[in-house]
Amino acid sequence: MAALEVTMILPIGNKPNSNRTAFTLIELILVMAMLLIVIGVAAPTLSRFFKGRNLDSEARRILSLTKYGQSRAVSEGIPVVLWIDARQRTYGLREASGYDSLDEKAVEFTLYENLQIEPMLPALQTGVRVDQSAIKLVGNVPMIRFSPDGSITDTSPDRILLTQKLQKDSVWIVRSANRLRYEIQTPDVYARTDLQTK
Repeated sequence: MAALEVTMILPIGNKPNSNRTAFTLIELILVMAMLLIVIGVAAPTLSRFFKGRNLDSEARRILSLTKYGQSRAVSEGIPVVLWIDARQRTYGLREASGYDSLDEKAVEFTLYENLQIEPMLPALQTGVRVDQSAIKLVGNVPMIRFSPDGSITDTSPDRILLTQKLQKDSVWIVRSANRLRYEIQTPDVYARTDLQTK
């Protein structure tokens, strides 16, 4: 039996009457111009969106730091403080002074650009402010103090206001109704609860 040999010849090059189409240079330039117009229109909106995300992200970071501080105070059996320095735009978490000369788990954060933080000192139920000398400060800045049993001291700020300078957006971090933790509230929700208590 003889083996049959088949040779296949493939066409190389372009055929003059091919049905293939391609983009012309003018079409590509038009598509690029349309993309630039769409990006130009959408860029300011996207910029505001991402700046708003910074405010939300910072609020969530502070809230998670309160949960971590409370958990750390319970697990280590020592008071832990979350201090807030509005002037320097920084805040952090560390052991209360007098327990350890060097806290290896201490953390410090700086606010995102264009954000401001303002802790509000607690008020008594009668509406009269607490005596300023009764409020314990860390280096003359307000602090949230977590006791070893997980409770938050009465001299800790009731609420923390985070604002964004350019958009004038704001977020409140407030103590919950049972006063055992903090939660995030939008300004309109906080205003409604303020009106109900008056």
